[in-house]
Amino acid sequence: MSDAIGVSLLGAGNVGGGVVAALTRGGERYAHHVGRTLELRRALVRDASRPREGIAPHLLTQDVADILADDGTHIVVELMGNEEPAREYIAMALRSGRHVVTANKEVMAKCGTELLALAAEHGVRLLYEASVGGGIPTISPLQRDLLANEITAVTAIINGTTNYMLTEMAQRGAGYEDVLRDAQQLGYAEPDPTADVEGIDASYKLAILCSLAFHVAVTPDDVSRQGIARLSARDFLYASELGYTIKLLASGRMEVGELVATVQPTLIAKDEPLAKVDGVLNAVQIEGDLVGRVLFEGPGAGPAATASAVLADVLDVARDLVAGRTSPVALARPAVRVRPPAEHHSRYYLRVTVSDQAGVLAKIAGALGDNGVSIASMVQFEADVDAGTAELVFTTHRAQGGSLATAITQVAAMEVVREVGNVLPIDGQGGPR
Repeated sequence: MSDAIGVSLLGAGNVGGGVVAALTRGGERYAHHVGRTLELRRALVRDASRPREGIAPHLLTQDVADILADDGTHIVVELMGNEEPAREYIAMALRSGRHVVTANKEVMAKCGTELLALAAEHGVRLLYEASVGGGIPTISPLQRDLLANEITAVTAIINGTTNYMLTEMAQRGAGYEDVLRDAQQLGYAEPDPTADVEGIDASYKLAILCSLAFHVAVTPDDVSRQGIARLSARDFLYASELGYTIKLLASGRMEVGELVATVQPTLIAKDEPLAKVDGVLNAVQIEGDLVGRVLFEGPGAGPAATASAVLADVLDVARDLVAGRTSPVALARPAVRVRPPAEHHSRYYLRVTVSDQAGVLAKIAGALGDNGVSIASMVQFEADVDAGTAELVFTTHRAQGGSLATAITQVAAMEVVREVGNVLPIDGQGGPR
């Protein structure tokens, strides 16, 4: 091996630029940590004629083969995003005997098991700390620091766009469309925000976390998902009156050998640590039998935060190369039964607009009770005299999702019910009852 450890990039956009800037700024320090200097060898880009700050023009290429043919490249860093061609290029790099570091949540959520097996087959490493939580350490603690624990639950706020939006709705009383527009103007939300507001991004990250935490094969299709578009300012007002706030919560746990994995707007008691994670911050809470509950919180996106996680993985691989350490063997992840939403159990918040007349409450309570759903509380928050309506908010004791869904169908069909506004789970870790 030459004195330098060669690093090549697949993608040199915002995050790639952040990695290059950090490599330049911290080069001497990183060399001290590793024992060898880190050298940028090549960078795959769409347009090699366009200058990239910090990257010499002769290092730019539009052909991945140039990187795979470079004997001086020891570590390939994939920062392209999306599933293809990133997955194909990662696989090609692993087969060529290169170690790979990626920030690609979609690829690792959908194809992580097969790619990790491929890395083991070729005696190289595939690291992906930046795929979840940006600069927050989450992957490494699950792989090493918490390995002695039986993890019982992973609960996270892992999408900064939606967390910013929900924080604004809670604190300003603003509506969904207004906060979405603000998030887009600030650059937090994409022009097409679907991946964020529908919980798709969070489901990728939760699949990765559950696979690691519970040592089973989990894909995004295993995650039950509900977006935030139906939330209204009234939901935040009523939740606050009840002692809660609302977060897009990604939650995974094993129950009697079966996986329960959800991404959905959830009421969280105001005194819970996750309820205080506001703005674009992310947080991952892990519960283990030995350590109890631990919380990792910090910036979940952005070039600097993501570069921090990417370079931590690069330095880890580089130190192994210098020390001559071999790559760990990838362990098989067995399949697991995933519980469908109808079999989930939770407490629930239910907002219903009804005709303001006698007997309405008894009818709704009857439909809920007939399906085994017990009411914990009921508050009439708002009456519209002109329209002749009232808004009722119920909270329930723990109920089965399928039973509640049947009851809600019956309630929605009642003549006295104008609208079933929202049905949201209530986090079960404490707080008001």
